[in-house]
Amino acid sequence: MAVKIKLKRLGKIRSPHYRIVVADSRTRRDGRAIEEIGLYHPVQNPSRIEVDAERAAYWLGVGAQPTEPVLAILKKTGDWQKYKGEPAPAPLLVAEPKADHRSLFEAAAKDAGDEPKGEAITQKAKKSDKKDEAAEAAESTEA
Repeated sequence: MAVKIKLKRLGKIRSPHYRIVVADSRTRRDGRAIEEIGLYHPVQNPSRIEVDAERAAYWLGVGAQPTEPVLAILKKTGDWQKYKGEPAPAPLLVAEPKADHRSLFEAAAKDAGDEPKGEAITQKAKKSDKKDEAAEAAESTEA
């Protein structure tokens, strides 16, 4: 029996979260699992990754094969390097929270003030001005 370490999908349609599970390779994606060894929440900022390092090392040691997404997660946490005997990766960087768009807009509005900066570059011509110009042009051609 081949054993895989894979992701089990949970959550709503546009807010997925996963459990890292050890399961028989023949079971379906969200089917029965032998053991749950971690969590992965990609929608959170920064992504939440929790892996039970001891259990992951045990299952890798007895021959469980990780799928590609789980392999990437294990490389980020350093469990794969520990299993292979390679040097540990650099620690994960925590991203700074993004600024609120509304507060940025309000700050820009305060700096700009309510007064317009200047007048329009091109002046709008009034219809009566156009008629006057046309009349003057007609008079100059007659003379």
